[in-house]
Amino acid sequence: MNRILHTMLRVSDIKRSVAFYSNVMGMDVLRTFDQPEQKFSLTFMGYGKESETCVLELTFNYGDKKYDMGNAFGHIAIGVDDCYEACEKIKALGGSVVRDAGLLKGSGEIIAFVEDPDGYKIELIQKTFEV
Repeated sequence: MNRILHTMLRVSDIKRSVAFYSNVMGMDVLRTFDQPEQKFSLTFMGYGKESETCVLELTFNYGDKKYDMGNAFGHIAIGVDDCYEACEKIKALGGSVVRDAGLLKGSGEIIAFVEDPDGYKIELIQKTFEV
């Protein structure tokens, strides 16, 4: 079977990013891989087992405090049961909602956008079908 395994994001502060994705976005830390001699650390996070679903790989390169976002990467998309409720919870937990929940014109979908501590965009899509 072919499937997407993970998406990798370079982060400037691994503890801050793990806290955001676990406490604000509700993901679990699945595994970590620290390579001090090579000066990097990986943390894999997600909503299920790596063997069953796509996960997020957070890569921390020792000493790198800022990355250029570039113009090719768009966003991560996460399905939620209720976009409005998710936005309120994210705001209450200190997260940054950069586009409040609302109808995506021409589609009938309810979406919102959140920004992680490094500026990566996360699209919340209200589930209207089984994912």
